[in-house]
Amino acid sequence: MDTPSAILLILITLIFPPLGVFMVEGCDVDLIINIFLTILGYIPGHLHAFYLEYVYFNRREEAREGRLDSTPAPGIYSERVQTGGNGYGAIIPPGEH
Repeated sequence: MDTPSAILLILITLIFPPLGVFMVEGCDVDLIINIFLTILGYIPGHLHAFYLEYVYFNRREEAREGRLDSTPAPGIYSERVQTGGNGYGAIIPPGEH
């Protein structure tokens, strides 16, 4: 894991959870959910944001090690978070360069 970026992301999430979610996930359904949870109460917004960031960084590490779990994490709707940031762009199968 990129430790400096993760620490910065945690600090930003502690101050304003939707900004931390935006930095990981972009503008998608999970950001809207986090904004509503933060409006309902500061703690639910934090819980959702930290869960989303944990799944993102965990899936990213799994992808680097070649053991990415294909089952979706519950409660997360962003494909970018589900794949650890590896879900965009063209995927070329091995051996077809």
